[in-house]
Amino acid sequence: MTDMNAYRANWNYPTAVKVGAGRIAELADWCKSLGMKNPLLITDPGLASLPMIARSVDICKQGGLGCAVFSGVKGNPTGQNVMDGVAAYKAGQHDGVIAFGGGSALDAAKAVALMVGQDRPLWDFEDVGDNYLRVNVAGMAPVVAVPTTAGTGSEVGRASVITDDAAHIKRIIFHARMLPAVVILDPELSTGLPAKLTAATGMDALSHSLEAYCSPFYHPMAAGIAIESMRLVKDYLPRAVKDGNDLEARMQMLVASSMGATAFQRGLGGMHALAHPLGALYDAHHGMLNAILMPYVLKANQSVIEERITALARYLDLPNPSFTAFLDWVLRLREELGIPHTLAALGIGEDRLAQVGEMAVVDGSSGTNPIAFTAAEYSEIARRAVVGML
Repeated sequence: MTDMNAYRANWNYPTAVKVGAGRIAELADWCKSLGMKNPLLITDPGLASLPMIARSVDICKQGGLGCAVFSGVKGNPTGQNVMDGVAAYKAGQHDGVIAFGGGSALDAAKAVALMVGQDRPLWDFEDVGDNYLRVNVAGMAPVVAVPTTAGTGSEVGRASVITDDAAHIKRIIFHARMLPAVVILDPELSTGLPAKLTAATGMDALSHSLEAYCSPFYHPMAAGIAIESMRLVKDYLPRAVKDGNDLEARMQMLVASSMGATAFQRGLGGMHALAHPLGALYDAHHGMLNAILMPYVLKANQSVIEERITALARYLDLPNPSFTAFLDWVLRLREELGIPHTLAALGIGEDRLAQVGEMAVVDGSSGTNPIAFTAAEYSEIARRAVVGML
């Protein structure tokens, strides 16, 4: 007899999403719909000087809003970045946040919107136990999210990954109300993304859907969304990398990214459990780490996920669908996109892998990996990824 307790779960799905080319023109309207009169646009230094930011500020001002820009956000945003953003928010007497950019900018912006109304330190809201109950919800600022990369899906997430510089660890800050109230998916904003970043962020989207699909947690809706997201990546990521001005490919990858982040409510796994400590220790790009780790973690999980990966290969219309066919497709895709085969290509060696394994086993993502790896087993997976031993 089936244990019906296995079907007990809590499901939450995303927010209002405005999809289509040119819809950034509606930015002021959506800000005003949330009661904003003077939003703070938070982005990263690479975007801050680009025309799309100046245009977005102009759209706000033409719509009768005040608008200033804060761009002090690192590629792996830190607690100090967040608190600097809070200081800018308060100094400018802002009343809402426009989270604009890639995953790092979105994560930092969401954390700023949380922290502007709190009297506790940031790390008191780490996603551990019931810490989210400490949040003064009334003090949180409303958020409109505008992603410019198709990868993290942070625009539909209820959390931010922030680096604790003092402890050299990435911490997840969580509250359900961190979910942006409105998302604008405008492919015209992602056309300038370089091919290398398009590839790395696109593989990050794939990793979210793949790990969610392989999670043992019961969430059929998430599994279905994950499968379709991976089909979109298969069909459109090579096109987006080959031609950055392919608006259809850019649009479909933005959608795939949001779908991947929606799906990973089902949980993530070993790729992220390893990518988080590696990113914290080496300040490496998160999407690139997931892209490199992907086949090594797949292989390590093979004994448990072979049947479901075979079903996935069939849905993706791969020849002779099987675990091997899917793994071979991942390897071919990485090669086509110019993704390195080893962590060594990022300057990561074997000297700190014991520490990486210890950090991975306590990372929140490890809890929904199909196999409960030990710290030593995580270290070995990372070592294989360093030397290229698949």
